[in-house]
Amino acid sequence: MASEQDALTASGYIKHHLQNLTYGKLPDGNWGIAHGAEEAKQMGFWAIHLDTMFFSITLGLLFIITFRMAARRATAGVPGAWQNFVEWVIDFIESLVQDGFSGKNKLIGPLALTLFVWILLQNLMDLVPVDWVPHLAAMMGIPYLKIVPSTDPNATFGLSLSVFALVLFYSIKIKGIGGFAGELSLQPFSPNNIALKILFIPVNFLLEFVNLVAKPVSHSLRLFGNLYAGEMIFILIAIMYSAHISLGIFGGFLQLGWAIFHVLIVLLQAFIFAVLTIVYLDMAHQHH
Repeated sequence: MASEQDALTASGYIKHHLQNLTYGKLPDGNWGIAHGAEEAKQMGFWAIHLDTMFFSITLGLLFIITFRMAARRATAGVPGAWQNFVEWVIDFIESLVQDGFSGKNKLIGPLALTLFVWILLQNLMDLVPVDWVPHLAAMMGIPYLKIVPSTDPNATFGLSLSVFALVLFYSIKIKGIGGFAGELSLQPFSPNNIALKILFIPVNFLLEFVNLVAKPVSHSLRLFGNLYAGEMIFILIAIMYSAHISLGIFGGFLQLGWAIFHVLIVLLQAFIFAVLTIVYLDMAHQHH
């Protein structure tokens, strides 16, 4: 747990709230939970952020259970409020797929729906006051707890790499290995002269490979960066409550205003991630 001295400083408060609950191999060779950023760093690649995993899985199960309940209780008569909401979300995603995906693939709709709702639920956790859940966790002996999975690059990269794997799979499936290799090596420079075409292959491959790799990187960092910045602002506003009462009151109004504005960011980032997934998979299904 963060030391009492760190807890009394603004920098210690910020570091504590930005630290994940990390499980891995400790410097003494035993496996356990890191009690500080330095220990977490020494755990290396195989360390697991327990809080990210817990809240991601819990929110995913919440999505599955609640939408399944709506499906099982669906009626052709007058629908309830929850059925209305679920149907609206499904219609919204269906319209995105119809507008952005020109091929035929039954996976795209469910995938876009899952990503949109799951990421939206993760992002909405950023609207929970920053001290509530970590304070309860500290009372139970848990030293660190971040409740917003999308502020962890491991989560956003995991989502984007899963989409990237599907992009590679369908690119090879639809175009064949030769077609996919040609797409990476025979454009954008494609002269009619065979000798020049061969000469441009390394240049084309370099440009197209960078473009290909940039997709999962930008896909993940866009979501992470926006939510991480939003979380940081909430933490900075929370520090104002420890100052004199007038600054605390101002911080309260500031927090309310930022929360209202942040709702747009929460919705927009889930929407962008789902739309880009549809666009990337549409590109993978197209022949050149």
